[in-house]
Amino acid sequence: MTVLHVRDFEIHPGYFSSVAQEQLVARLRECLEQAPLFQPVTPRGTPMSVRMSAAGQYGWISDRKGYRYEARHPSGQEWPPIPDALMTMWQDLVPDARLPECCLINWYDEAAKMGMHQDKDEADLSQPVVSVSLGDEALFRMGNQTRGGKTESVWLRSGDVVVMAGTARRAYHGIDRVRPQSSTLLPKGGRINLTLRVVT
Repeated sequence: MTVLHVRDFEIHPGYFSSVAQEQLVARLRECLEQAPLFQPVTPRGTPMSVRMSAAGQYGWISDRKGYRYEARHPSGQEWPPIPDALMTMWQDLVPDARLPECCLINWYDEAAKMGMHQDKDEADLSQPVVSVSLGDEALFRMGNQTRGGKTESVWLRSGDVVVMAGTARRAYHGIDRVRPQSSTLLPKGGRINLTLRVVT
């Protein structure tokens, strides 16, 4: 399978087949029955454009108290287990890493985006982050370990996986826009991004 390397980001195009994507979406629907999507706000109280949930031992929370990991959904419900297909993917792509403790589930509608940011709320930044794209295509921007400077962008398609390890682990990255109706995976359109990481 082809692997692309862009600014130390490792991209695996089409890692999940169309059948595997459908099976994964069905499993995610079960997860969201237990831990429904919610709309986070920034510490300043500004609503984010994505809706989110999680699976695993922890979920990532953003509200007026700040950014952090919590062991329970805002409803008080425990997070569901990370789907087996994602655990298998992790062990395939990053076999030397500790097992993931969190799988963020972000849902983007056609207007949603994610500004340039670093994933730095984890205790051990030597552990990789692995990201899965499902549904509509998204323009993924990759930057540097400090804000500013030259960036590069690629369109991520449904089934693509990105591994952020080494210098890419601390690099700024974001989603500039989603290409509506570019996938038929999700009946109502939109994009699901799954981000697995080690928290502790």
